[in-house]
Formats: sequence, structure tokens, C-alpha cells
Amino acid sequence: MLAKRIIPCLDVKDGRVVKGTKFLDLIDSGDPVEIAELYDKQCADEIVFLDITASHEKRDIILDVVRRTAEKVFMPLTVGGGIRTIEDIRTLLNAGTDKISINTTAVNDHEFVSKASSRFGRQCIVVAIDAKRVEAGSPTKLSPQQNQSEILQTETPRWEVFIHGGRTPTGLDVIEWAKEVEYRGAGEILLTSMDCDGTKDGYDLELTRTVSENLEIPVIASGGAGTLDHFYDVFTLGKADAALAASVFHFKEFEIAEVKTFLADRGIPMRVE
Repeated sequence: MLAKRIIPCLDVKDGRVVKGTKFLDLIDSGDPVEIAELYDKQCADEIVFLDITASHEKRDIILDVVRRTAEKVFMPLTVGGGIRTIEDIRTLLNAGTDKISINTTAVNDHEFVSKASSRFGRQCIVVAIDAKRVEAGSPTKLSPQQNQSEILQTETPRWEVFIHGGRTPTGLDVIEWAKEVEYRGAGEILLTSMDCDGTKDGYDLELTRTVSENLEIPVIASGGAGTLDHFYDVFTLGKADAALAASVFHFKEFEIAEVKTFLADRGIPMRVE
């Protein structure tokens, strides 16, 4: 069985790492290069760097920050935000990026995923999906008395894809969109629950599990990590291949090694050094 991955995320605005709740109320969390170096030393499996306002502001990604980050860290680096052309991807790869995350451009031009995958290989093309629940109640949470079978709901949920950093609804169904981008050549899905983002109440397990069960490619779960058990739940109940988190790492509630040791001790395959 492949090892599960723990991935810190750097949401960057105006050259600084920021973190909010449900994509709102952003607060400054520090310098992206310094934070990336710290996570590299803590043996993160990968790091994700998202310029969260580049697409909305219709500007290029902050390439100098990306380049300086790539020079300092030696774990795989995924970069997203403001990527609109094949040349943008080439520029980022030449700057030291390992994988590219696309969201808004993929929705606006479905063929872009196919073109990018064909040109650079699906192994470096990640499609980010910002998902918001629009039917069947609120995200499923587990109480201490619940078990795996009780996580299922009788109503069929639906989630909608949002773009422009969560500002713009698209009308696209998350499950169908995930299937389409897999068919078009995406190598991985970065799945963020807008309902759970920054809440520290746990990942949207139902969303993550539903997407994971409908795809063959890996799914990175994002949004809601607040306890060590949340990481365990997203791998066991959510069936994620990787767990992305920001607040709990940025504000030093947990170190990455602590999370990985906790999971490994409970039978989750991890790369522990």
C-alpha cells in the first residue's frame, strides 16, 4: 500500500502567507519562504503554494516567491493561482515547481487540462476543486458514539464547484467535474471543502469519500483539520490519499512529525524519518 501524505499548504496574498475561515477573514501568518523551509526540515511529504488572489485579480503568480521557495526546499512543490497558459506552466516548472495546480482556467477552458497533461505529463497536473455543499444539509461530523456505517446519510448530497478563490459559483457538480478532469488527464485532485475550510471541525468526510470512490487518481483532502483524529478520519473514513492542512501547522498546534507518528502508530502507512 502506498504511503499516505501530509501536505502543508501556503495560501499566499501580496507575498505573505495568510489563513482564514471559509475563504474569508484572512490573517497574516508569515513569510512563505521561511515557512516552507521550516516544513522541509519537519519532513513534510510535499508542500502546496497557492496564490489565492491571482486568478481573481487577473494577474500573474508571484514568480520570484516561487523561485526562492524552490531554491530552499527539497520536497515536491505544487504551485497554483493565476495559471492561464501553457507557457505559464513551463515557466513555473523551469522555476523549480514539481506540480502545477489549476482551477479557474480548467473550468473556463476544459481543453486546457488535456493540453497541459499532453504537453507535460499527467504526473505534474493537479486540478484543484473548491467545493461547497448546496443540498442535503451540512457536512457530516462524527461523534464519539458513531461508527463508519453511521457516516452515511439517507439524502444524496450535492456540492458545487467554485472558482476565483471561492468567489464565483460555476453550476458544475463536483463529482461530475472530478470525473471529467480525470478523463482529460489530471493526475491528482486537490479537493477543498469551502464549508469546512479553517473551521478546525474536521474534514468533510462525506465529500472526500464520495470523490475518492468515483476516481482512480489520488485525492488530496483539504479544509477543516483541527485535531490528530481528523487526520486519521480523513484517511480511514474519507479514503483520501493525502491530507492538506494550514492553520494547525502555521500556528504550531502540531508539528508534521507528530501527525505522522500518530497516524503510523494507528496503522496508517506513512513515511516517517
